[in-house]
Amino acid sequence: MTSSHRADGSNPEVGLALAGGAPGGAIYEIGAMRALDEAIDGLELTDFGVYVGVSAGAFLASCLANGLSTAKQCRAIVKPEPGEHPFVPETFFKPAVREVARRLARAPKLLLGAVREYLSRREKRLLDALTVLGQALPVAVFDNEPIREYVAGIFAIKDRTDDFCRLGRRLTVVATDLESGEAARFGYSGWMHAPISRAVQASTALPGLYPPVAINGRYYVDGILLKTMHASVALSAGARLVFCINPLVPVDTRKAVQQSVLPSGQVIREGLPSVLSQMIRTMIHSRMRLGLLAYGTHFPDADVVLIEPPRQDHELFFSNIFSFTSRRTVCEHAYRSTRRELRRREKHIGEILERHGLRLNRDFLHDESLDLWTSVGLPELSECEPEPAAPEAPVVEELEDLLRRVEKLVERERALVAAG
Repeated sequence: MTSSHRADGSNPEVGLALAGGAPGGAIYEIGAMRALDEAIDGLELTDFGVYVGVSAGAFLASCLANGLSTAKQCRAIVKPEPGEHPFVPETFFKPAVREVARRLARAPKLLLGAVREYLSRREKRLLDALTVLGQALPVAVFDNEPIREYVAGIFAIKDRTDDFCRLGRRLTVVATDLESGEAARFGYSGWMHAPISRAVQASTALPGLYPPVAINGRYYVDGILLKTMHASVALSAGARLVFCINPLVPVDTRKAVQQSVLPSGQVIREGLPSVLSQMIRTMIHSRMRLGLLAYGTHFPDADVVLIEPPRQDHELFFSNIFSFTSRRTVCEHAYRSTRRELRRREKHIGEILERHGLRLNRDFLHDESLDLWTSVGLPELSECEPEPAAPEAPVVEELEDLLRRVEKLVERERALVAAG
């Protein structure tokens, strides 16, 4: 099979599917994409014909479809890019002030109603009556409207677009319809009505962390609930070679513990977020592996190349993307790790690329002197740089403000209940 390019230089037979993984996973994917970009001769990642993104991967896929190169994305996460919106991880973790305040303000009235129902219907247990208090629990901890605004701002400048219909590439952003449990393929035929930024907001709305996103009267949440990458979307769209990048791999710390690099039980020591992360990664990774096996049956003439970190990669799992130094380290680590993986599978991947009219750049893979930051035009980052100043409105201050506002709302509601 030989590749066929469109007039705009894109190759409709080549696709890219990106999984989620929150900001940390996105930074890994950026480093991995840069390595993949340099490793393929004859085609850049902005020239793929089909892009599919889920959760954080939806944001990166939409950037590529809009022409933002891997070099530009690498520079953006470590240094303000002239004319671009700076990457600020805190954007993804703005407390859902309105949601929390609105829900908690209802608690006194709900409690009073539960007690009245119990007293009027003695056959009903008090515990059953109090279950109505579940309506007072916030559906999310963080607000995802800043995410939509951030993405919309990126696509509002230069020659980019927030409209699926005006893209020069085929982009699909996958979310989950909350009330049907079915996949919503924004950008696919019949799903082009929402702005790209709104679709990305919906695809990243992980239940419990972010609220569902309303689009035309339906509510949508993270697309990862159904599949990890949805590579089948790219295959169904006609791609015959699909590269998949997945940072969501469960960590295996046994080797690191044996070598005294990590203490035993480090996942538990990191607390509930770490335990939940390991649990989610374990579940979706096994599901993804089963899905990849099925592609061989349903798409026998297509090739799928999966790029992901090794399970022993504890550096990625325990990284802190709020730290400038850590973001830089994770991106560099992903770049080097992907190059090693491509070298390990050099013969196999090389044969796959040749079947599609492409070539693996073996000189790039074996040149140990190559540096990520030099390749993207930031050679000074190979040296030590000071940590940037903390943001003006840190998350802690916003949480304190939220608590003050909730207290005022609860007191007001108590006064209304007492007066009524």
